[in-house]
Amino acid sequence: MAWQGRDGPGIAAPMFTVAALYKFTRFDDPDALRPGLRAVCEAGGVRGSLLLAREGINGTIAGPRAGIDAAIAAIRALPGCAELEWKESTAKTMPFGKLKVRLKREIVTMGQPHVDPMAAVGRYVPPQDWNALISAEDVVVIDTRNDYEVEIGTFRGAIDPQTTSFRDFPAWWEANRHRFGNKRVAMFCTGGIRCEKSTNYLLSEGVLEVYHLQGGILKYLEEVPEHESLWEGECFVFDKRVSVGHGLKPGPLGLCHACRRPLAEADKTRPEYETGVSCHRCLSEYSEADRTRFRERQKQIKLARARGEEHLS
Repeated sequence: MAWQGRDGPGIAAPMFTVAALYKFTRFDDPDALRPGLRAVCEAGGVRGSLLLAREGINGTIAGPRAGIDAAIAAIRALPGCAELEWKESTAKTMPFGKLKVRLKREIVTMGQPHVDPMAAVGRYVPPQDWNALISAEDVVVIDTRNDYEVEIGTFRGAIDPQTTSFRDFPAWWEANRHRFGNKRVAMFCTGGIRCEKSTNYLLSEGVLEVYHLQGGILKYLEEVPEHESLWEGECFVFDKRVSVGHGLKPGPLGLCHACRRPLAEADKTRPEYETGVSCHRCLSEYSEADRTRFRERQKQIKLARARGEEHLS
């Protein structure tokens, strides 16, 4: 393992590099790419999730510096990925339990077959120019993320579509487009991938001026000083860190391991909360049979910890 940083004088501490990435490109046979990527990641001690589809690759992975470098090199060697860009942060503990390299119909699911980010997308706006754009009176700012993500943080004044999944965004737009007249539309998401599709969708719907935050919220929080920031709250991330704030520092939130939504400490005191089994958001979404299964999983996690092992659920 590569070692970076220190917990204190003379005490070395492992620091994991977290890399968030995506690339829209044409893969004729994405399934054939899986074994090679998995082998490189496993050899380098890399965990996380990589999604492959005919439209490209998407994922977040974590591991020692050398392992991430090897994985990124392997991804950049794939067809059309030589100019891959990715965002890095760090974690003191491994934020993923295991490695997943999966084949998908879409690398981010919108369910709109005609949407093609390789044909056209909105205008990229660097983080340093974002504040000026979204502060303009003729600009409407739309958060393209899920409702539980928006709940813990968003840009000041942004519109929350209150969608439960990205697949719901087109229907929301059709129902609400009349609200925005001839305004320019600025959109953002965690790392940029959802905006690649949503801005292409709006362009296909006849919106003339569409913009999106280059590198997403993560790049903004990395580059824009907190005293200049228009971001309020935390940014949800899909790993064990749960959320990050300015400077990409891990936030204070926990996670419901049943529904994978973020939880504040106060949420854990609510009667609906049971560790690993339910929270106030998902209690009605699962059956008693589901919760019995979750309790058994939680039992196995506790037993693994008692043995000093890691449970890879």
